[in-house]
Amino acid sequence: MKKPMDRQQVDAELQQMVELRHPEPHRVLGIHPDGDGTVVRAYRPDAVSIHVVPEFGGRIPMTQRVGGVFEARINGKGDAFNYLLEVEYPGNKTFTLRDPYSFLPTLGDMDLYFAGEGRHEQLWKRMGAHPIHHNGISGVAFAVWAPTAASVSVVGDFNSWDGRLHPMRRMGSSGIWELFIPEVGEGTRYKFEIRPGGGGRLLKADPFAFRTEVPPATASVVHDLKHFQWTDERWMTERAARDVDHSPWSVYEVHLASWRRVVEDGDRSLSYREMATALADYVKKMGFTHVELMPVSEHPFGGSWGYQVGNYYAPTARFGHPDDFRYLVNYLHEQGIGVLLDWVPGHFPRDAHALGQFDGTALYEHADPRQGTQPDWGTYVFNFGRNEVRNFLIANALFWLEEYHIDGLRVDAVASMLYLDYSRKHGEWIPNRWGGRENEEAISFLRELNDSVRRKFPGAVMIAEESTAWPKVSQPTQEGGLGFHFKWNMGWMHDTLTYYSKDPIYRQHHHNQLTFGLLYAFSEHFMLPLSHDEVVHGKGSLLGKMPGDDWQKRANLRALLAWMWAHPGKKLLFMGGEFGQPSEWNNDRSLDWHLLGEQGHAGIQAMVSDLNRLYKSHPALYDADSEPLGFQWLQPDSAAANVFAFVRRSRQPGGHVVCIANLSPVPREGYRVGFPRHGSYVELLNTDARDYGGSGIGNMGRIHTDAFGWDGQEASVQLTLPPLSVLWFTPG
Repeated sequence: MKKPMDRQQVDAELQQMVELRHPEPHRVLGIHPDGDGTVVRAYRPDAVSIHVVPEFGGRIPMTQRVGGVFEARINGKGDAFNYLLEVEYPGNKTFTLRDPYSFLPTLGDMDLYFAGEGRHEQLWKRMGAHPIHHNGISGVAFAVWAPTAASVSVVGDFNSWDGRLHPMRRMGSSGIWELFIPEVGEGTRYKFEIRPGGGGRLLKADPFAFRTEVPPATASVVHDLKHFQWTDERWMTERAARDVDHSPWSVYEVHLASWRRVVEDGDRSLSYREMATALADYVKKMGFTHVELMPVSEHPFGGSWGYQVGNYYAPTARFGHPDDFRYLVNYLHEQGIGVLLDWVPGHFPRDAHALGQFDGTALYEHADPRQGTQPDWGTYVFNFGRNEVRNFLIANALFWLEEYHIDGLRVDAVASMLYLDYSRKHGEWIPNRWGGRENEEAISFLRELNDSVRRKFPGAVMIAEESTAWPKVSQPTQEGGLGFHFKWNMGWMHDTLTYYSKDPIYRQHHHNQLTFGLLYAFSEHFMLPLSHDEVVHGKGSLLGKMPGDDWQKRANLRALLAWMWAHPGKKLLFMGGEFGQPSEWNNDRSLDWHLLGEQGHAGIQAMVSDLNRLYKSHPALYDADSEPLGFQWLQPDSAAANVFAFVRRSRQPGGHVVCIANLSPVPREGYRVGFPRHGSYVELLNTDARDYGGSGIGNMGRIHTDAFGWDGQEASVQLTLPPLSVLWFTPG
């Protein structure tokens, strides 16, 4: 126990307590030495009376000293002791409780040091709200960063949301406020009531909350991360040993709220647990290796699709409890399916309960709007140069990988982070110290982030949605790169969709849009995305982009998908594209699953399932994605015929797949194409097969090449090329 303060000092500090501007309430509340005894003080402004009930027996009345501060002196008891407070309120309502101000801090000096340095990689284990046993008493340890606040209180169900009852203590110069509240438990709703130095009051959700109320409600909810029992050990072990670059990646992108809805129950979305079995069964049937979930972190506005995050450490409560989301991940892993998450560190919304102006100042964001706001989305931009902010975000990435066993993060809008002038006009941005547009603080943050993930979670991946020519996005930081494992190939996506959307009569004039991408295909480790961004905001569906009548639209879409699966790069397809959803994606309604009753849509779905099966079983289609040895043009210049031909080669000797595309509506008989060797080839895939809804034109499933050189190869063969089709062949 500390040396007692004199009465005048106590009076001054008690007045600060009453005015809710005391930074360290434990200095005057709780138990303190007082001469040859001790004094116990409690602040309960609406109480009629309070009694101290010591552990050694008795019931000692307290007297009101000033403005709701009660105290009692216990003579001859110089040491600290445990006690209860018996508080009587008007109407003879009496409550017995433990005094939060009789407990020592739950944060240690090393926690504060590493948090201040921005190097606390498990920061979520110390900040926020944690059910613990402290000095043998169960309760919740609360901690929040609000460095410029005059005072901070915990408010919630347990204190009628009264900020006078549980003011927190400031932990030195760290800017972190802490309080252990005994006898509060899991499931309790709470927020932080923050009083800025300039006056006023803010009511903020916990930045580190592990659980939230269901939106539009915004309270944080106390949640213990230790309950869930994982059963995915086999998956996690195999993942750690996996060769990321040389493995097949076929990713199914999913928006949880609209993938499939329960029409019979008010057209509601599936819960996490319902989604687990339904999604796993479907993804296994379709043969995808991974699902990528659009952001699941809690967000105030559903129409943002999760890209404006309010609570970075909590899966949205719209679909269930946090452990229900763990169940979804665990179940997918048990079924051999990886789980990727969209992650949004580039910006955050302005909602009053969230991170913006958190302690009354620009805390998580830059103060200058030329740096701190994102004009495209009306949001705030993180201050990547601040240690605590970097730590908040890096720890968050590690949190999802550790606590939820996520297999990788797709980092949203990386370009908006890399460039200071992103979507800004002249005079609306601040150059870096060299006068340039590169955001040096964001670059440093991304490198630290990716190095941390690579070091701590082998086999997990970081994927950049990056739409510019920034060099070495997917190269290691030691080689001057940003350190991502993969980069979305936005150029490929744009050029490919532009080509396929053209009427075939004009395609010969756009031939280079399918060949140009191979000039840079090996400059990065690419993922080919046909994502949600391509089927919203008036862009129409993938099927809707295709030219021609209904038959031609479906044929073009089948050809597009088979072209994509044969092209170098990992694959990502947004939900609905796999069966030719005809309408643009609507986040408020289910996919048009009823269309699978029609042969045309069922045929597209069957073909995508076959694409995935063939893709995974032929290393030539994936194991040299980022190496020039994995690709060779056979016919890159047959623009007049709208024909393309190339070979995909495996890193394993001899393994190869020949891909030929006839993207005209005219079938071509006796069309000669060079092949790498003389002998028999199996027709692995024909997108014009009747089972897929095509016309059934083809090569009877097998060909035999001629010993006649062509296209720079030692052999060749005359093929039948169906209209608007893609064919795959492999030796056999």
